[in-house]
Amino acid sequence: MIRKAKIIDIDRIIELLHQVCLVHHEKRPDYFKDSIKYNKEDLKRIIDNEEIIIFVYEENNKVLGYIFNIKEEYINHQLLTDRKTLYIDDLCVDENYRNKGIGKKLYLYTKEYAKKEGYHNVTLNVWALNENALNFYKSLGLKPLKYYLEEIID
Repeated sequence: MIRKAKIIDIDRIIELLHQVCLVHHEKRPDYFKDSIKYNKEDLKRIIDNEEIIIFVYEENNKVLGYIFNIKEEYINHQLLTDRKTLYIDDLCVDENYRNKGIGKKLYLYTKEYAKKEGYHNVTLNVWALNENALNFYKSLGLKPLKYYLEEIID
C-alpha cells in the first residue's frame, strides 16, 4: 500500500535515510559524510509542509520504502517557461526488499499524482556514483535533463 507519510513513520524513514547515506558515503567519503539528510525535527516539519509530500510504501504494517517530492512552480521566470514541476528529492527502498518492484511502484504513484495535480514534469537528481539508481531511473524511462560535472583539484 502506498500512502502519505505520517509522524509515526519518522523512525523508520530515518533508518532508510541512513541506508541511502551509506551508499553515497562508502563510494565518495571525500564528498559525503556518514550522516543522514534529515533529522526527526526536519521530518516533522516536512510531513506538515504542504509544498513537500512524502509517500511511503507499507507492507504488513512496515514501511519498506519512501519517495520525497517537492512541489516547484516557475511563474514569470526570466529564463524558464511557466510550469509546475514535481521534484523527487529522495527515493529509497529498504536494502532487504530491493528488486521487488517497490521503487517502481513509488515512482509510478508519484507520476500519477503529478499528472492528476497538473504538473508538467517530474525531475530528480541522481549521483553518478550510484549506478544502481541511475540504471533504475533509466529503466523507468527517465532521460537526462542536464549534466553537472566536476573536476577534483588537489
